[in-house]
Parts: sequence; structure tokens; C-alpha cells
Amino acid sequence: MKCEGLTVRHASKTVTIVAIFTASLAQADIFSEPHLQITPRTAEEAARIAVVTAPPTDFSAPSQFEENTAGAATVRVRPNADAFSQPSGNIAFEDELTFKVGNGLFRKLWVSSPASTLASDGLGPLFNARSCQRCHLKDGRGHPPELGDDNVISMLMRVSIPGSYQEKTDELEAYLATLPDPNYGNQIQDFSIQGHAAEAQIAITYKEEIITLSDDEVVSLRRPEYSLTDLNYGPLHPDIMLSPRIAPQMIGLGLLEAIPAADILANADPDDLDGDGISGRPNIVWSKEFDQYMLGRFGLKAGTPTIRQQTADAFAGDIGISSPINPGGAGECMPTQTACQNAIHGDGDERVHEVDDEMLDLVTFYSRNLAVPARRDMDDPQVLRGKEVFHTTGCAACHTPSYVTHRLENQPEQSFQLIWPYTDMLLHDMGEGLADHRPEAMANGYEWRTPPLWGVGLTEQVNDHTYFLHDGRARSLREAILWHGGEAQAQRDAVIQLSKEDRDALIRFLESL
Repeated sequence: MKCEGLTVRHASKTVTIVAIFTASLAQADIFSEPHLQITPRTAEEAARIAVVTAPPTDFSAPSQFEENTAGAATVRVRPNADAFSQPSGNIAFEDELTFKVGNGLFRKLWVSSPASTLASDGLGPLFNARSCQRCHLKDGRGHPPELGDDNVISMLMRVSIPGSYQEKTDELEAYLATLPDPNYGNQIQDFSIQGHAAEAQIAITYKEEIITLSDDEVVSLRRPEYSLTDLNYGPLHPDIMLSPRIAPQMIGLGLLEAIPAADILANADPDDLDGDGISGRPNIVWSKEFDQYMLGRFGLKAGTPTIRQQTADAFAGDIGISSPINPGGAGECMPTQTACQNAIHGDGDERVHEVDDEMLDLVTFYSRNLAVPARRDMDDPQVLRGKEVFHTTGCAACHTPSYVTHRLENQPEQSFQLIWPYTDMLLHDMGEGLADHRPEAMANGYEWRTPPLWGVGLTEQVNDHTYFLHDGRARSLREAILWHGGEAQAQRDAVIQLSKEDRDALIRFLESL
């Protein structure tokens, strides 16, 4: 790799990724995937993959294999709220127990220390939830508080101030580092154990904005305004940056982790050299596990490289639980929060950490193998028309339909699967309307990772709501589309100009995913 010219090719497009690395990082390999045990593809396999993942040209019938959204790992759709809680369809019988034990840990309600339940103590003292499941409800999507409801348990508030770390980040030209708020850290903890005060509460107000579509159809969008109340640990920094986040759905994470980095980077075009208005960029983040830079894959800004690190960060940040990756027993507590720092924590016994390696591996396995349900109504004429609209309006420029995962030596469930996640896993400028103005690694305050679309049509069935986007402001898929700006402004405007029949078909297609 050279800082002037990492060149990758995808179909007929040649893309040059420039200005990512300085000379001091010229030898870094962002294609490196130490979390995976990979058997390289043959030239014949690569040629077959290029054919099977090529954009569709015929919309009169479903694409071949399209029903199996997650390849052999696809499962049938359950007609209830458990649709996102099934193990990979190709999981071995002997591994189902591992999945179930991981599920138990994912659902476990943690308690504060000291406690008689030594394997379950270590909560807080400050936290956002007592279990993983409390945020990722039924392994699905979180939501902002409903009208009159002050419960924001499946939503959190990231906080930070502008700054630059002294280590590592000086090697990256475009690394937009931030620092924790001196009093409140990296996120607001709105719950606490007995004897401690929660950090603050999240307050949300909305203003309605009217959008007129073709045929004079009117849609109201709600614009949120966020603030923090009941600050119990001093003032916020005057340069505080707030970024609300709802918990994303959990399905298909292992398959997203197994997409070759080269295939993701092949779609990057940071300088829009092809002139299509789309400028996807990779987020390059620091791996705590492997002590190196890696491609960011997870989180709303692709700020984490692996499921295991994402899991460990959630334990620390959301529950206040230590692990081998985040060994601090005080979780997100800052040095100024002396009562939290001095509280009794659940680490230091034979486990060493509150979540040891075995427990972390079990939750990681569970998260990696939450299955994606099969497509529905693929051959419905309205769905097929919506699919055509999806492609002709340019939605597929970011929501890349399909990939083939790596051939993996130790993960048969994710190995060499043709999948249909509808994401490019890259960062895109989504405009002022969706901007949080908070950088994260190489992501600036306007950029978000393209979210996978698989499963969006089952959100209401699983979670009893249809709130979308990073903060749940969109109350429907239609509203989510109309919030698109920046690089997606042209696509959003094209949808506005569609006939009502075609707009309805587009939504029907998304609901089939």
C-alpha cells in the first residue's frame, strides 16, 4: 500500500483511495483480517462470484437464490416476535447448545457487587441497561421514548469533545479523534445502582416538517432536538458533542463480519472519481484485540472492527462490565466520578474479569449466529416493480445487494455464503438533516455507515414499531427515505418525483426484505 494509491477494482470500475494514510502508515494493510481464518478464493471462484453478484437487469422475476437472504444460514420466518432470535439455519446440532448458552448470557440481568450470585455481579455503578437484551429488544431494533414515556432504555447518548489522542492516531491523516467529556465520559449513563446518582437524563422534543410529494401527497417528518437534564456530575464541557443512538438489530452480524475487506473497499470512491455523486469511504479503526488498524464494520459509524470487540465495548459502556478487552471494573466512570471509581466491582476473583474470555466468546458466538429470515413475496408483481425502482433510482449505489463471504476454516455457518444484506458497509455523507456533528475515527459528523436492509420488513412484527434511522426519528420506511440528504439527495428527490404507484411499490419491496 502507498499513501497515494491504494487501487481496487470492482467490475468495470477502478477506484483509487487517496489521502487515507500518511507515510508513517504506508505499510499498513487494511485488507488484513486477523479475526478470520480464511481459505483464499481460487480464480475460478472469483469469476463465479462476479457473475452471481452482478446487478440485476431483468426485473420480471426474482434473482436466482434471492429467497435465501443469508445463504444456507437463512431460516424460515416465524410469525411472531421471535423472528430475529433463531440460530443460523446451517448451524451444527452440537453448536446449538453453545448458541443457547450465549443467548442466556445475552439475556442475563446483571446485579451490583457484592452479591451471592458471583457469576452475575458487577453491574454499574452507572449503566444504561442491566442486560444486552434490554437494549436489543428481541434481538431487534431499539426505539426512542414514546410520547409521554420517559424510558430511553434502548437508546443511548454518545458524548465527546474535540481532541486528538497522543498515540496511534497521529499516523492517520484523516483520523478525526475525539476525547471523552471530562465529567461524563463517552456516553451518558442514565441509570445507576443504589447509592449512586445517574449521570443525566435524555430529553427529546420534536418539530414537524411538511414534505409534499408528487400527486400532492403530504408527509410530515419529525425533527428531533436533544438535550441533557439532571446533570449530577458537574457541567458538560462547553464544546460537548451529542450523538443519540438506538440499538440496531442483531441479525446477520457474523455474515457481515465475513464479507471480504477487499470486496467492501472495492466500492469505496472517496473522491467520487466516477462522478455518480456517491463517495463511500471506509472507516479505519483501532483493534483492541489485535493491536492494529482494521476496517470498521460495526456500529452506526462503523467504529468497531469485530463482533467480539463490539460485544466487549457494549458490556463496558452499557452495563459497566469488565472483560479481557476492556479490563476496567468501573466501566465508563470517569476519574472525576470518585464514588463510582471506588465502588466495589465484580472482578478480581478466579474469572479475573466480570466477563471472562469464555463468557465473551459465548456471547460473541450467539451474536455471530443470529439468523436472517428468508425473503417474502419475492415474485409478487408489486415487489418486483419496487425492486426495479430501487435500482433505477440509485438506491443500490449504497445499499449494495449481495456478496459472497470468505471461505472460512472454523466458521462453517458463515463460510462461502451468497448473502443479500443491502449495504456497502461504507461511510456516506447524509447531509445536514441527519448530521450529528460528532466524528468517530475517520467518520466525520455528517457520515453514517450504510445500514443493512435485510429484516427491515419484519421490524414491526418483532419490535412492535416502525422507527428507523440512527435515532429512530423516522416513523416509517417512507420517512426514512425522505430524511436522506447529502450523497443520497438525488435518490431522495427521485423518490419524491415518483408516481404514488411506484413509491408504494418501492416500500412494498423494502417490506419484503
